[in-house]
Amino acid sequence: MPGPRTSAPLPPSGCFDGARHLYAVRVYFEDTDLSGVVYHANYLRWFERARSDMLRLLGINQRAAQEAGEGAFAVTDLALKYLRPARLDDDVIIESTVAEVSRATCRLVQKALRGDDLLAEALVRVAFVSPGGRARRLPAAFAAAFTPLLATPQEGSVHP
Repeated sequence: MPGPRTSAPLPPSGCFDGARHLYAVRVYFEDTDLSGVVYHANYLRWFERARSDMLRLLGINQRAAQEAGEGAFAVTDLALKYLRPARLDDDVIIESTVAEVSRATCRLVQKALRGDDLLAEALVRVAFVSPGGRARRLPAAFAAAFTPLLATPQEGSVHP
């Protein structure tokens, strides 16, 4: 019998492969609808988790920024295209790449992949907003963290 556990495992944070952030999810029963296909809103949850963990790995502390009154990231635009269904027990990789960084926003391309199969793709714009909800310039450290990740135009597909 194994000895007592000294610490609990940490939740997954994904990893970077070059400029791509990769975040693994497994499809559980709770993710599916009555037909056994992943319910459409769950892709949004997976994309959100992947973006949050990408920021964490970049050293961007969203909670500290919010608690200090600096602001927070908010999704301002989202285009999502579903291509193939994910099903119970599928292993899915959420791939996130930074497509554009401006003074107050960041545009990302996020893909849900099962092996080589593209399941869904999102074009997401997030803005840094003040506690009152107005767009605000990205903190310099946040912009500096995003800039090396900028994808070149030939990387990945982006739907209109």
